[in-house]
Amino acid sequence: MKRTTYTILAAVAVVLAFVVITFGAYVRLSDAGLGCPDWPGCYGQLAVPETKEAIDKANVAYPQRQLEPGKAWKEMYHRYIATGLGVLILLLAAIAWTYRSNGLPVMLPTVLVGLVTLQGLLGMWTVTLLVKPLIVTAHLAGGLITLMMLWWLVLRTGRLFITHEPIFIRFRPWIGFGMVLLFVQVLLGGWTSTNYAAAACIEFPTCYAGMWWPPTDFHEAFTLWRGLGINYEFGVLENPARTAIHLAHRIGALVVFVYLVVLSVQIMQRAKSVIHAYIGVALHVLLLAQVSLGIATVLNYRQLSVAVAHNAGAALLLLVLLSLFHASKPLAEVPTKDA
Repeated sequence: MKRTTYTILAAVAVVLAFVVITFGAYVRLSDAGLGCPDWPGCYGQLAVPETKEAIDKANVAYPQRQLEPGKAWKEMYHRYIATGLGVLILLLAAIAWTYRSNGLPVMLPTVLVGLVTLQGLLGMWTVTLLVKPLIVTAHLAGGLITLMMLWWLVLRTGRLFITHEPIFIRFRPWIGFGMVLLFVQVLLGGWTSTNYAAAACIEFPTCYAGMWWPPTDFHEAFTLWRGLGINYEFGVLENPARTAIHLAHRIGALVVFVYLVVLSVQIMQRAKSVIHAYIGVALHVLLLAQVSLGIATVLNYRQLSVAVAHNAGAALLLLVLLSLFHASKPLAEVPTKDA
C-alpha cells in the first residue's frame, strides 16, 4: 500500500474520531448519557426497542429507568459511530503490520488499538457506574488522545508542515507546554460539564448576582471518587462546589488564552514559511472563537448548540497545536522512507 493511501485512510479516522467526540458531547449535554441503562445494547437489544411490546418489556426489565426513545437513540448512534472508529483503527493497525517493510509505522497504530479497547471499557463503565464524573472525564481524555494520535499518524505518514527553520524549531518546547496546558483545561471543562457546573455562574465577567467570587467549596468540587452506587445524572454537588468548578475553569481559560495568544503572535511574526504562518493564524482565530463560545455558553447555558461547538473548538485547538508541534520538528527526525 502506498503511503499516501494510508495517510488518507488515517485522515478519515481523524474525521470519524472528531465526530465521535463532538457527538459524545452532544449526548452528554442533552442528558442522554444514560439513555440506555445497559451496555453494549440498549434495553437488551442491539437497537432501541420500538414496538409497544418491546417497549413494555424494556420498562419492566428496567423499572428504575423508563425508556425514552429520543435519548436512547442518541446514545446508540454514538455507540455505532464509536464502533466504526474502532474497526477502522484495527484496519489501520493490520495494514501497518502487513506493509511495515514499506516504511509504515507500526507502534502508533498498535497503541491506538489498545487505547480504543480501553475507550470501549470506559464507555461501558460510564453507563454501569451511572455517569460517574471521573469515568466520564477519563473517557473524554481517552477520546482526545485517540484523536491526537490519529492526527499525528496523518502528519507523520503524510510528512505535513515539516520545517527546518532554526527560529521556528526553538518554539517547540513552548508549543508542547501550551498543548499540555490546553489539554488540562479541556479536562477541566469536561469535569465542569459532567458535574453540571456550567450553569453555576450565569453572568460574565461576574459569576452571579454581581459577585465575582461567590461562596465556593473546592474540597467537594475536586473530590474525584465518591464510592459506588451513586447516580450522578444531573449532578450531586451543592452549589458552592459547582461554583468552585466553574470558577476554576474560568481561571484556567484565562491562563491558557493569554499563553496561547502570545505564542500565536510570536509564531505569526517569526515564521518564514507561509503555511506555518497560516497555522499560527488558525491558532489565533480558533482561540478567539473558543473564548467567545465559552462566554456565550455562560450567557446562554440552555443553548445546546453553543455548548457542543465549544467542545468541538477545544478538539480543533488541540489538533492545531499538535500540527505546530510537528511542524517544529527538526528535519533530521522526520522519516523520509516512502512506500
